[in-house]
Amino acid sequence: MPDRDSAELDATLARLRALAEGSLEQATAMPPALYRAPEIQALEKAEIFARDWHCVGLAADLPAPGHYLSFSINDQPVFAMRGRDGVIRGFSNVCLHRMMRLVEGQGSCQRLACPYHAWTYELDGRLIGAPHMKRTPGFEPRNHHLPAIRTEVWEGWVYVTLNERAPPVAELLAALAPMVTPYQMQHYIPVALQDHVWSTNWKLLTENFMEGYHLPVAHRATVGAWMPVEDTRFPAERHAAFTVQTFTKDETARYGRAHPANTRLEGHFRYTTVMPTVFPAHMYVLAPDHLWYLSLRPKSIGEVHVRFGVALAPEVVAVMPDLEKEKAELLDFFDKVNAEDRFVVEGLYQGVQAPLAQPGRLSWLEREIHDFTRYLAGRLAGWRESPIQRERAS
Repeated sequence: MPDRDSAELDATLARLRALAEGSLEQATAMPPALYRAPEIQALEKAEIFARDWHCVGLAADLPAPGHYLSFSINDQPVFAMRGRDGVIRGFSNVCLHRMMRLVEGQGSCQRLACPYHAWTYELDGRLIGAPHMKRTPGFEPRNHHLPAIRTEVWEGWVYVTLNERAPPVAELLAALAPMVTPYQMQHYIPVALQDHVWSTNWKLLTENFMEGYHLPVAHRATVGAWMPVEDTRFPAERHAAFTVQTFTKDETARYGRAHPANTRLEGHFRYTTVMPTVFPAHMYVLAPDHLWYLSLRPKSIGEVHVRFGVALAPEVVAVMPDLEKEKAELLDFFDKVNAEDRFVVEGLYQGVQAPLAQPGRLSWLEREIHDFTRYLAGRLAGWRESPIQRERAS
């Protein structure tokens, strides 16, 4: 006879499949157990984070050989580094000696030296130095190399995966390319990169990013004042690897419109913002003058590592009389936005613990939450879209 936890897991996954199969018009939020059950977290590690692509950050944050960004996929520390040949590669962030972590955060170096015993690696991962190892029979540094992590760069983003059979990023995001390519975001200039830990489930933060329904309320002191939610647009097609929406900014917006010196964008692109979520946990706001992004990694059921970054269009940076002052003002603004979101998503995590918590019906503005539900149902519950579903979605 199945135990109680197993029965609850089966019921949660059955509800997830039913939501995926249904229409947005009849959809509700996902069941509370999806955000709090240890069995769900174990499934996510195996079926989502071990299989899909994850965003380390911007390639522009690795401007020269030796620059690196650390990250993690489940329990595997990794880092991405630009080599002497200009290519960005990913490696296991674990020394081949006593398994010390090699690098933390963001930085640059001419060689990688382990902070424990100074085993030293070339930028391509080759072991080139191991002090006091000459008396170890048969040990040859040249026979050792940090394990490579599959790494791809797409439109200026660095993605990594542990899955050697995952389709290429460019293939998965082919339908997104026409929406973002005109902005040439690979040339945007990074001005901030921060890592935080928030006390919430990663899916609650992902869902919060996806919908503009909360903006006039939760962000009324910041971005909500400029957000005409009725202007939100969703593509007719749905895609397995991402979801996206667009919206426009009027002349009163502090950010979000093309600078007069912008010669890349024409027509509506000059005041349109594209907001993709690349499943499972990379999301960004791409505007004519700036972009900002989140890349999430679960730390536990109720904690999530949040990588937050901001970049500015090159023509915007070029005319700034005082870049450091402008950066400080911009980060102060985004600190306020993030504080508003953190209050909400940490409150949501407290709410899903409640015995009487019940998911409510979704608004049309929450279309992407239904897309996310379908993604999760496919990964966790074995749901597959039928031809009827595809016809209905289009």
